[in-house]
Amino acid sequence: MEEMMVVLDEEELLGCCGSTKFAKEMASASPFASLNQAVSAARHIWFNLVDVNGWLDAFSAHPQIGQSPSSQWSKAEQSTALATANESSSQELSDWNNRYRLRFGFIFVICASGRTTAEILAELKKRYTNRPIIEFEIAAQEQMKITELRLAKLFSAKAKASSATFQYSAAAKTAEDRVSIIEGHLCASTEASAGKISQIPIRTRLPITTHVLDVSQGSPAAGVEVRLEMWKGIQPRPLFGETDVSGWVYQGSSTTNKDGRCGQLMGMIEDMNPGFYKITFNTGKYCPEGFFPYVSIVFEIRESQKREHFHVPLLLSPFSFTTYRGS
Repeated sequence: MEEMMVVLDEEELLGCCGSTKFAKEMASASPFASLNQAVSAARHIWFNLVDVNGWLDAFSAHPQIGQSPSSQWSKAEQSTALATANESSSQELSDWNNRYRLRFGFIFVICASGRTTAEILAELKKRYTNRPIIEFEIAAQEQMKITELRLAKLFSAKAKASSATFQYSAAAKTAEDRVSIIEGHLCASTEASAGKISQIPIRTRLPITTHVLDVSQGSPAAGVEVRLEMWKGIQPRPLFGETDVSGWVYQGSSTTNKDGRCGQLMGMIEDMNPGFYKITFNTGKYCPEGFFPYVSIVFEIRESQKREHFHVPLLLSPFSFTTYRGS
C-alpha cells in the first residue's frame, strides 16, 4: 500500500508557532510520513536551529493569557480558563501578566489547554520568582507544548483530507489518536494518557547538551570549547580528593556557536550508559582575565534516567558561574 505523505506549508506552520524561522525550516523538512516524524522534526528545529530572536517572535504571536483570543486554536486552548474566570480573577491575572512582562520583557507563555484561571494564575506567580534565563527556557518549553498540540490537530485535518483522495485513512486515525495522546500529556490528566505517551519515541534530541551564557555581557558566549567525558575508572565512582584522572574517558567535544549553543558532544543513542559524566568548559581561553582557567561539572545519570535528556548549561561571568539541570 502506498505510503501517504502529509505536506505542511509555511503559512499553516506559522499558525502552530509564530517563529518565521521555525515555519521555514519545518516547511523545508515537509512532507512527513507520520505525526511522530513531524513532532520530532519540530523539536529539533525549535531547540537547535531557532535562535533567541525566533523564540521571542513565537512568544509575541500569542495573545496575553486571559484576554479574548482571536485565533480559533487559542480560543480552544483557553476555553477552560475563560470559562472559570470571574471579574476578580481576570483582573488579578491581568495585573500579574503586566508584572511578568515588566520583569522578563516578554509575555507569559503557558500551554493553557485544560487549565483553569486559578491554575494558570498560580503557575504565573510561581514562575515570576525564576531567574530570567531559567524562565526564558521554561517559556520555550511551554511554546513547544503548544506547537505539538497544534501540529497534531493540523496533521489530523490534513490526513483526513488526503485520505479522501488516496483511499487511505490510517494516517488520519493515527493523527486523531495522537491529538488525544498529546492533550492528555500536556494536561497530565489521566494514567491512561501517560501509558499512551510511552509509545512515542523517547529520544528526539541528543542525550547531553549544553549552552553557555555570558551574564556579565548579557549575551550568549560564543567560541567556548567544551569537552565531555565519562568515568570508567577502577573505583565505581569518582571520589572527592581523587588524584587519578585517568578514569575519565573522552566522549566528544565541540565549540559554542554565536547563540552560545554547543554542537554534538556524543551520538544520538536511545539508551545512555548509566554512570558519571563530566563537562569541562575552557573558560580561561574565552575570558583570559577571569578567575577560572576552566570549569568542570560532574553529574550522575542513573539507570532509571538513561532515556532522559540532560541539558547542563553554564552561566558565566569573570568571577562567578552557575549551572543547573535544564531540559
